[in-house]
Amino acid sequence: MLRHIRVVPLAAESFGVRSMCTYVETSDIKVLLDGGVSLCPIRYGLPPHPQEFRAIIEARRKIAEASEKAELVTISHYHHDHVTPSFEDWLCNWTKADDTARQIYEGKHVLAKNPREQINYSQRERGWLFQRTSGRYVSKFEVADGKTFAFGSTKIRFSEPVPHGLENSELGWVLMTTVEFQGERFLFAPDIQGPMSTLTLEMVIHEKPQLLMIGGPPLYLTGFKVSEEHAQNALSSLKRIVEAVPDVILEHHLLRDENWREKTTDVFYSAYKSGHTIQTAAEFVGAQNAFLEAERKKLFKEHPPPKDFEAWMRLNEENKKHVRPPV
Repeated sequence: MLRHIRVVPLAAESFGVRSMCTYVETSDIKVLLDGGVSLCPIRYGLPPHPQEFRAIIEARRKIAEASEKAELVTISHYHHDHVTPSFEDWLCNWTKADDTARQIYEGKHVLAKNPREQINYSQRERGWLFQRTSGRYVSKFEVADGKTFAFGSTKIRFSEPVPHGLENSELGWVLMTTVEFQGERFLFAPDIQGPMSTLTLEMVIHEKPQLLMIGGPPLYLTGFKVSEEHAQNALSSLKRIVEAVPDVILEHHLLRDENWREKTTDVFYSAYKSGHTIQTAAEFVGAQNAFLEAERKKLFKEHPPPKDFEAWMRLNEENKKHVRPPV
């Protein structure tokens, strides 16, 4: 584990929400990586369970506390589980109009994915909206693609945009971030999905981090939005990574699959043979895993919500965004 770089995951699938938000600190700089968190509006035909809403409330609390300390906030891409929007949405993002986002970004130096280049239409629109809403409150907004920033002896290095999964993915591109200090390197690699891209794989290995936080492949979409071939290629890439990187925090899309652990047996064995470790974000901070989205159907069966929550469930999706659920 790192001795000079403090890494604290704040929100992630193993905490019961969609996110990879992480707080990083050196003696030079305090950084909030990807200050967003979301819930899936519909999974197994069901809205989020009350336990998921309680999880996002707790995630929002931790992100707010970290943002008070952070001087720098990064945006790897503009999906709302990575950047907090400035509109009201109690269903997916647990946001109160402008207040929630302003709390995170006001007065901060923001290093962000270029909102105009190498970006798909929906993220370009969200990037434009960010600059005209929350972006009004930041102290400084800089495009980070492919750049390195120095804060004292700490270097924060951003990759060139890499695919959000496959090459030419319709989901666009993301930035990976390396924090380097006192000879140690932490690499934050959100939404690379394995990675599925061989170019992204080589970039991760070339960076030689001692600690890596990576978004795994969306195996829960195999046979639907992801082919079996691409899923297996992503798992093969992940095997190469855990053989090369001493400590890996494995998170995000992968953990939305109920059987993710069984499907990654070979990956864990490769890490074991190499004397390396794989942990979820929850395990990394010594907490119990809570894969709430993957277990949503089970949660509704074993822990039926009260009548007032059932009444909220009968609202249409748009109304759910503007009526805070009774949790």
